[in-house]
Amino acid sequence: MSHELQADRGWRIWWKLTRPHTLTASFAPVFLGTMIALYYTNINWLIFLAMLFACLFIQAATNMFNEYYDFVRGLDSEESIGIGGAIVRNGVKPKTVLQLALMLYGLAALLGIYICYESSWMLLVVGGISMLIGYLYTGGPYPIAYTPFGELFSGIVMGMLIVLISTFIQVGSVPNSAILLSIPSALLVAAIMLSNNIRDIVEDKKGGRKTMAILVGRKNAITILTSFFLVSYLWIVVLVILQDVTPWAFLVLLSLKKPIHAIKLFREKENPLEVGLAMKDTALTNTIFVFLLGIGLLIGYFI
Repeated sequence: MSHELQADRGWRIWWKLTRPHTLTASFAPVFLGTMIALYYTNINWLIFLAMLFACLFIQAATNMFNEYYDFVRGLDSEESIGIGGAIVRNGVKPKTVLQLALMLYGLAALLGIYICYESSWMLLVVGGISMLIGYLYTGGPYPIAYTPFGELFSGIVMGMLIVLISTFIQVGSVPNSAILLSIPSALLVAAIMLSNNIRDIVEDKKGGRKTMAILVGRKNAITILTSFFLVSYLWIVVLVILQDVTPWAFLVLLSLKKPIHAIKLFREKENPLEVGLAMKDTALTNTIFVFLLGIGLLIGYFI
């Protein structure tokens, strides 16, 4: 094997370890929060970029903590679905994965200090708590991901809080509109976690997890997932009707095909490999919905 091919293979291993399909869950809420801020102030694009990369680093690090601790606890194998696989498939040392995650946290912290310098040092506490939750999601003695509260924490931190912070660092406060528009973002990030737990329900039972999907059962979990989607779309419809947001927010309806397909697949299939596309559609729903909402706000601002 040539050095070029070895480098390419190595690059692919590390890229896959970040679980790139989840990284859009960081970009979309930062973009949305910034578009909300556009209605109140001139955008500082350097702070926007700092916030964006800080969130991407934290998300990637959280995925690596997940990879590391699931391996340490014996939950991952070569047959496991939805993992980066750097440890169990590619022979990367667990210690290396952990060190890389901590390095990304360090980079995020440096960007966080810059953001605080430009906005408010109060965010050190908020950012620190968010990073701690990212670690405790699969790390520590009582991992959040192994409990029924995984969807709640991920939705609040990765969905709602990122939107609110992204607005705050631009505006200096959190307008009511930011709170209202962060709700569907929170629900759709929670939907990503729930869809993952629905897919992995059999393996998670074997591993001793007690996720929401396990506690309520697969059928009820799919019903809850459906409700997350419905409330997200209806929330925007109601806000437009009440004239709390521009009618251009209806652009989110262009993403409806993805959640409909996801629910249909979950109801018709149970094999983890077969429902992998349903989970992908759930993740895309979050990305496309939140991004289109931000675009709608941008268009509404100029028109």
